[in-house]
Amino acid sequence: MGPGHAAEMSVVIVTPDRYETIRGTIAHLQEQTVRNRLEIVIVAPTLEELGVDRSDFTCFNGLEIVQVGSVTSSAAARAVGVRAAHAPVVAFVEDHSYPAPGWAEILIDDHCRPWAAVGPAMANANPQSLISWANLLIEYSPWLEATHARVINHLPGHNSSYKRNLLLAYGPRLETILEAETILQWDLQSRGHELFLEAATKMYHLNMTRLRSSLSLRFHSGRLFAAARARGWTPQRRLLYTGGAPLIPLVRLCRILSQLSRSRTPPGVMPWVLPALVAGLTVDGVGEMVGYAFGAGTAVERSAELEFHRDKHLIKGK
Repeated sequence: MGPGHAAEMSVVIVTPDRYETIRGTIAHLQEQTVRNRLEIVIVAPTLEELGVDRSDFTCFNGLEIVQVGSVTSSAAARAVGVRAAHAPVVAFVEDHSYPAPGWAEILIDDHCRPWAAVGPAMANANPQSLISWANLLIEYSPWLEATHARVINHLPGHNSSYKRNLLLAYGPRLETILEAETILQWDLQSRGHELFLEAATKMYHLNMTRLRSSLSLRFHSGRLFAAARARGWTPQRRLLYTGGAPLIPLVRLCRILSQLSRSRTPPGVMPWVLPALVAGLTVDGVGEMVGYAFGAGTAVERSAELEFHRDKHLIKGK
C-alpha cells in the first residue's frame, strides 16, 4: 500500500501503564502480512507513563495514542479506542493474546462481506498447564481450534473485530455494552446483523496458571456477565435467574464437552483437566448468581486488574 492510503483496520489495545505491557502483542502485529494496512490504537493512562517506542510502529499505516487517566474498566478504555480509530473495521486484542501472521489480512477480507463482526479461531499459547486449559475452555471453547468457518451466534470476547460504524451507533451505551461482549453480539443479531467465525486464522491466548488468580477471575467475570445481562430486568426475573444459577456449571460443562468433540483439541487434555474445569465453572456460576442478585459490585474494577500483566498470574514455566 502506498503513501496516502487510509488504514483498513484499526487494532485497539489497552495498557494500564507502560508500553512494555503490550510489547509482546505489538511484536505479533509487526509480523502481520498486511501490517501496512493497519492503524494501531493504544489506550493508556498518559503518554509520559506509556513511554512508547515509536520506531516499533513505522511498519504500520498509523499510530493513535489515547490518554484516559487511570484504567479502571477495560470496556470503557476499549470504547475510547473505538472512537479514536479511523479505519472502517476495529479489532480488539489483549496484552496476552497473539494473532497468527495472516490474522489481519483474513479479517480485512472477511469484512468486505456484510458481517457485523468477525472472530478468529482460538488456540492455547501456554498448553503445558492444566489450569491454563481449564481457563481457555471456560472462556473460549466454542471457538477452540475451530475446523470450519461459519455464521455463528457468539464470537470470542476481547479478540474479535467489528465494523466501526455499528459500534459507534451505540453512542454513550458503548462502554456499558462492551462490559460483556456477548451482550453486544446478541444485540447486533437482534438488529438483523450476522457474526462470522473465521477458522482460517488463529488467536493464541495466554491463560492464567495460578489457581487462586484463576478462581478470582472466574468469579468476577461471572458476576460481570450476569450484571450486564440483567441490566433493566424486573426484580422477579432477577430472582428467577438467581435461583437457577446453581445449574449453570452443569449446563456449561455439558456444552464444553460437546464442543470439544468437534474441535482439534489434543486428546490428552481430558480427563486430566476435568477437576480444574469443574472448579472454575463452579466459581464462575457463583459469580453469576451474585451478579443476578446484587449487580456488578466491584467486578468491573477487579476484572480490569486481573486482565492485565498476565505474567503475575503464571507459574514459572507454565
